[in-house]
Amino acid sequence: MRLFAEVLQQPAFIQNQLDLAKTQMKGSIARRNDSPDDIAQREFQKLIYGENSPYARIPEYTTLDNITRDDLVKFYQQYYYPNNMILGIEGDFDSAKMKSLIQQTFGKWKANPQFKKPQLPQVSQAKMGGVFFVNQPQLTQSNVLIGHIAGKFANPDYPELDVMNGILNGFGGRLFNEVRSRQGLAYSVYGYWSPRFDYPGMFISGGQTRSDATVQFVKAIQQEIKRIQTQPVTAQELAFAKDSTLNSFVFNFQDPAQTLSRLMRYEYYGYPQDFLFTYQKEVENTTVTDVQRVAKEHLKPENLVFLVVGNQTAINPPLTQLASQITPIDITIPGTPKPQANK
Repeated sequence: MRLFAEVLQQPAFIQNQLDLAKTQMKGSIARRNDSPDDIAQREFQKLIYGENSPYARIPEYTTLDNITRDDLVKFYQQYYYPNNMILGIEGDFDSAKMKSLIQQTFGKWKANPQFKKPQLPQVSQAKMGGVFFVNQPQLTQSNVLIGHIAGKFANPDYPELDVMNGILNGFGGRLFNEVRSRQGLAYSVYGYWSPRFDYPGMFISGGQTRSDATVQFVKAIQQEIKRIQTQPVTAQELAFAKDSTLNSFVFNFQDPAQTLSRLMRYEYYGYPQDFLFTYQKEVENTTVTDVQRVAKEHLKPENLVFLVVGNQTAINPPLTQLASQITPIDITIPGTPKPQANK
């Protein structure tokens, strides 16, 4: 505990450790286009949130080169105060002794009464629709992402939307049964409303398909999004989705550290401590009507953004069958890393 308290209150920010961290990050930048799935996820977030949004922007060689040890010190001095932290401890200990130890190790750490948390930026969807393409000639399949901006966990419809996820997604879900099993269009396929605690998440669907099935794959997903809005789910589908969701509830309590982490997260974001149990009850009460209602209210087919990472010459029929204008995305990594000076 004393060592932990010392590191937290008196960090050294040793220059060679900063250099090592920057070198490791530059290695990640150099490899960031190795995986088509990573490309798709990264570029899709830019399309939804905007490339300059903190929820989508990425480090570059030049931004890393601009970071100095003084920047780290200033950042630490601006944000690291006991009145801007939550400490959580779980384990087998005497609570009174632990409180005393915390007081001994952290008691002299001074708060900053003038500290104010920075305001989060307003979030809106950057690209309202459109088909975007990253050409990767070496690929034999397409990675496809389709979606739009969504909402937060605090949305009162979150439990019903999670049941909707269970109907669309996973083994036994509509996308798996229709797009993968019946039509044979996908190696993997998914679709779900994915919220965040403090900013809007995304409704995101997609998967991997062979190049010549790309257009058909996209249209099949669009059809399933439309169908869950216009056709009531069956009682069997609802029961399957609710049972799957409720049966997975036990995995929220696999170990004490997981429980502690969740409680701290609720505290940090201002959610009630019984949030998970309220969600559980509302899942149990979800009806067929509820699922269709939230699908109509929260899924926005007119705002869907389409991103394909694939082999342009192998995609046939071409993507122009989806839209008259296809916008290419350049994923060239700008700049080259500067060699680190010997210290």
